Amino acid sequence: MELVIVNPPRVLPYHQRLYQAVKRMLDIIIIVAMLPVTLPLMAICVIAIRLDSPGPALFIQERIGKGGRPFQMYKFRTMQHKLDDTLHRAFMKAFVNGQVGGNDNGNGKGEDIHNAFTRAFVNAQFGTNGNGTYKPFHDSQVTRVGRLLRKTSLDELPQILNVLKGEMSLVGPRPNVPWEVEEYQPWHHERLEVLPGITGLAQVKGRSSIGFDTIVRYDIEYVGMQSILLDLKVLWWTFSAVVNGTGAE
Repeated sequence: MELVIVNPPRVLPYHQRLYQAVKRMLDIIIIVAMLPVTLPLMAICVIAIRLDSPGPALFIQERIGKGGRPFQMYKFRTMQHKLDDTLHRAFMKAFVNGQVGGNDNGNGKGEDIHNAFTRAFVNAQFGTNGNGTYKPFHDSQVTRVGRLLRKTSLDELPQILNVLKGEMSLVGPRPNVPWEVEEYQPWHHERLEVLPGITGLAQVKGRSSIGFDTIVRYDIEYVGMQSILLDLKVLWWTFSAVVNGTGAE
């Protein structure tokens, strides 16, 4: 499948080029400074994953990056190896379309579809504020080590390789897979104007409890407000969330 590049290269104003250069330098400095900690931690994760369940330690998946360009994104494997992803794809397409996660697109069908997916295969956990976490898998499909990696967001650690390769940044919209991007509404494509990130404004504001349209609005807000100060704030909020145990479920 070929994806048309949404935003062809264009000459950026000087201040934007300066910001991107400083941001790139900051990404590399932070990653290199953290290597004495991250390298041993990644080695421990690899050993734990391989001892816990059969299959590779790394999960590699095509994602769509800046300008609609595809790249191979790295994660630590947190689920059983060689699972059928048919239900996952169906759920995520419904999520992007607003049929799951509270965005019913005005047709009044969102809640019914959400309930149907929940009964079938979705692990939906509801807190006191009524917000759900929308994840298309059974608990049994996640490995024991995988649960810890997801809770602490350590499963995202291999993406520092994507950052070093220039395919991602530390901060930016989370990248979607091609078949999710195929479901985008025209205004959703605005989130593809910048490099995707390991963490982002939507992740620290809503985690997994908000609908896709709300995620995109946060991403577009980030695109419009980009600054080194905002990037540092998002990194600090992410660090605080992980330390306080409010990481991704």
